[in-house]
Amino acid sequence: MSTHSEPMTDRATRRDRSAGHEEDDSLLPAVVAALSAAGERLVGRFSTEPRLGSREDVLAALRESDAVSLDAIREPLSRARPGAGWVEDELACGPLPEGEWWVTDTVEGNINHVHGMTDWCVTATLVRDNEPVLTVVHLPLSGETYTARKGAGATLGTRRLRVSAKTALDAAYVGTGQARPGEDEETYRRIGQSVTAMLGSALVLRVSVPATLLLVQVAAGRMDVFWQYSQIRSGLVAGALLVAEAGGAVTDTRGDRWSLTSEDFLAAAPRLHAGAVAVLSTVR
Repeated sequence: MSTHSEPMTDRATRRDRSAGHEEDDSLLPAVVAALSAAGERLVGRFSTEPRLGSREDVLAALRESDAVSLDAIREPLSRARPGAGWVEDELACGPLPEGEWWVTDTVEGNINHVHGMTDWCVTATLVRDNEPVLTVVHLPLSGETYTARKGAGATLGTRRLRVSAKTALDAAYVGTGQARPGEDEETYRRIGQSVTAMLGSALVLRVSVPATLLLVQVAAGRMDVFWQYSQIRSGLVAGALLVAEAGGAVTDTRGDRWSLTSEDFLAAAPRLHAGAVAVLSTVR
């Protein structure tokens, strides 16, 4: 079950929504600064030397890294948007209450971080009335920072992002992955069937975690399609906004509009979207 911290202001006193839209642009520097500070702490903990000997070691390392990053980002983001609530559970699914909420992943790809692999990042997304409106994805090891605001485009630093211009799925680099350990058997079955189906249709398929770093590649036009059979909110909202603002299609796997109530997720270059839906529609 998801756990939320209630917004500090009630509905009667919540800031005017139009003012919130106007303030989104000025909010970005504070979010970037907070995630950069968290990234510095995480880099200080990062090691490529093997050091984990058991499941208990892994879980303890995951908790410690999350705590270090959360300590760096929560207060600055709460101060920057004092009326916004805070989602406590990074593995939560489904819609949020009305209003503004910070949805963060303090170490997106934490499993890679604690195992000495480089595919991890820090994310923060402002969700307003269940729509992501601002996001920052910071990759501490490379120093890259991806940002997007609803209606204002997506960027890597100062460079505007554009999704792939490919027109045929047989030229596509596609990807998927599991949202978390311990998914149900039905989800695993669908993942397996979709991988088999896409292997027969796309050029190359990549299965990896975390979702956000694959979605960043779609937004940047380096990959072409990503799908996932789950609805872990913190793993999708940042990438969904980046891809949409870079000109991509963001739906469920049947091609219907994606929202926080959707059961699954698909992001694709626009001219590959119909083909991806057709392939994934074979998964029952």
